[in-house]
Amino acid sequence: MGKDSNGNETIDKLSGVGPATADKLKEAGYLDIMSIAVASPSELADAAEIGEAVASKIIVDARKQADIGGFETGAKLFEKRQQVGHLTSGSKVLDELLGGGFESQSIIELFGEFGSGKTQIGHQLCVIVQLPKEQGGLDGEAFYIDTENTFRPERIIQMAEAYELDPEIVLSKIHVARAYNSNHQMLLVEKVKELSKDISAKLLVVDSLTAHFRAEYIGRGALADRQQKLNRHMHDLLRWSDLNNGVVCVTNQVAAKPDAFFGDPTRPIGGHIVGHTATFRIYLRKSKGPKRIARLIDSPHLPEGEAVFTISEKGIRD
Repeated sequence: MGKDSNGNETIDKLSGVGPATADKLKEAGYLDIMSIAVASPSELADAAEIGEAVASKIIVDARKQADIGGFETGAKLFEKRQQVGHLTSGSKVLDELLGGGFESQSIIELFGEFGSGKTQIGHQLCVIVQLPKEQGGLDGEAFYIDTENTFRPERIIQMAEAYELDPEIVLSKIHVARAYNSNHQMLLVEKVKELSKDISAKLLVVDSLTAHFRAEYIGRGALADRQQKLNRHMHDLLRWSDLNNGVVCVTNQVAAKPDAFFGDPTRPIGGHIVGHTATFRIYLRKSKGPKRIARLIDSPHLPEGEAVFTISEKGIRD
């Protein structure tokens, strides 16, 4: 089987993939065996204009070649978990709450009201991800999908200087795109997948995940459609984090509950779709002055808990 310039197996030799189908798949962003192995038959059928039965055969062959999709022992999975990296937040107490920092191969959702520190953490991670692993970074670059025009290079410069890094070099390793609607936002994740072949990125920030979806799909009638799209978007993000051993950090807004009197008056937008796909969910709220409180709401293996950190000119600190 042939290989591309990055050493990945090419898709041309998969059973059922002729030259025309291969071209269509490549145009749709399926550039190597692994990207096909993790696709669904309907996605592949749409992309290559083939029947779902043919798409299923191609996927089965890709999974065999990539050696994924079967059962594995717990020991093998434990071995894989050893490859998971941790990205520090800049605050020891916040890292402890997360079991060592922001975990790769997962989606971390930060939700809270305006000014609770979501965007600040997103900026901070873009700087820290570039540090070597022994300093709490992942020695990689960052992608930032900006939906509400919140990315500020000036803030990155302040944070980079606090770590005695060259701000110009730091900025050159953060790749920012403004998303103008939900469709564009989803296409940008496809673009990130493609660019990750040449850019060694270890972080993908989406700030904010739900703003466009919330603005475009209004009323109960549009809810099913919105949730379906959001589900696909979340799974695309998760797939990127798995394939690149990277951290995905998404920010989310909160909606007031009608029964606020009986409980926490805030809940994240996106309902179960976002809740079930995000690996870690952190609720952020303001405290006195520069203090912020982070509460770990959901995690596969960590207890719920809270951490108090501050946001200063230097960034996120204890």
